[in-house]
Amino acid sequence: MAAQQTYYVPEQSKWPIVATVGLFTTLYGVASIMVNGSQGESTTGAWFMFMVGGLIMAYMLFGWFGAVIRESREGLYSAQMDRSFRWGMSWFIFSEVMFFAAFFGALFYARTFAIPWLGGEGDRGSSNMLWEGFQATWPLLNTPDPSLYPAPKEIINPWTLPLLNTILLVTSSFTATLAHHAMKEDNRPKVQLWLAVTIALALVFVCVQGYEYVHAYRDLDLTLQSGIYGSTFFMLTGFHGAHVILGTLMLVIMLLRIRKGHFTGDNHFGFEATCWYWHFVDVVWLGLFVFVYVI
Repeated sequence: MAAQQTYYVPEQSKWPIVATVGLFTTLYGVASIMVNGSQGESTTGAWFMFMVGGLIMAYMLFGWFGAVIRESREGLYSAQMDRSFRWGMSWFIFSEVMFFAAFFGALFYARTFAIPWLGGEGDRGSSNMLWEGFQATWPLLNTPDPSLYPAPKEIINPWTLPLLNTILLVTSSFTATLAHHAMKEDNRPKVQLWLAVTIALALVFVCVQGYEYVHAYRDLDLTLQSGIYGSTFFMLTGFHGAHVILGTLMLVIMLLRIRKGHFTGDNHFGFEATCWYWHFVDVVWLGLFVFVYVI
């Protein structure tokens, strides 16, 4: 760590501008895919825009984080900078909590209010006039308009693949904790062992989740078009899956850095922040397992 206690001001950087261009290009591509796809138009150009944006974002991440790693290895960061990194990661995880809270809120609103209203309950029971005889149940296997939103044949049994994935993620959280404790002891062989086990469990989780999606589409007719149940199911599990993939990539990078001799028992916040993120991903899955699959 640097000896100075004043706030470290990094040199001017191009990476925020590159990130802005990459985010704009990526999001513009995603929006174009949605709009053109819904109108039956070609999405080739939109997909190209999306991939270009993704490449720009990958270039930015490698460059920006590489600069941070280099500055840290050169001892340029003070204790104040370390506290800034910790606060930054804390606020980032909090923003992710709010991200998933919005999606869980949409699920609870649909289950607790919207569907009962359509079934004729409450002050807005007149909404039942829209679809006479609609049965308000959850999970919604009898959609109001099957011609537009075909209902799934059945839902995924929570005590099969979802339970397996729960065991995998809870176990991976435990192994990540063991790796963290080994890092505090400066025991690099144990860190690498438990971190490799964590990565292996994460990869198995992703494979099982992918197989579950194939099973849902092919065998259960459970798709994004399967009414509110299908859309909330894939929205929550899909975004969580994206976070698992991101977290796995972070764990792989930490393993590579540890193998190169980075971090010490007293200075390893990059690794610690990755563990924070992984525990967050695990906790979110427990909520998904209970509220999406079981209840």
